Amino acid sequence: MKLSKFCEEDLMTFDLQGDNKEAVITELVDLASESSLIRDRDELLNAVLEREKLVTTGVGYGVAFPHAKTRAMKGIVIAFGRSEVGIDFEAMDKKPVHLFFLIAAPEDAIGAHLNVMARLSYIMKSEKNRERLMRAKTPGEVLLILDSAP
Repeated sequence: MKLSKFCEEDLMTFDLQGDNKEAVITELVDLASESSLIRDRDELLNAVLEREKLVTTGVGYGVAFPHAKTRAMKGIVIAFGRSEVGIDFEAMDKKPVHLFFLIAAPEDAIGAHLNVMARLSYIMKSEKNRERLMRAKTPGEVLLILDSAP
């Protein structure tokens, strides 16, 4: 699965400004809202924040996958954000999060949504991939890393 079909170059930032979970989620939703596949930015934001209340999406190893399925979406979108300093995201390993992938999907995209999350999870298990994403300088590099990971 090529993740680049869900993640456009203009849906990435290498310098997240938020200093807490809600601020980072808001920043990522604002970034994702640049996509024509998002019908309603506020609905998406509320859906992601509500999902995050259930259990943290900070999976550990400095990675988080905030996500939601909502009517606000016409298709699956991934927004990527990076924080050099790291954010307290209440991650499962209690460590700061540096790499964020906001995954937004339509309510009826159950299989595709899970496939995207599974692929990202698999890629992020590799310390080498995480290090490469921390060093990436351009959106093109990020897409290459995501698409070329074994």
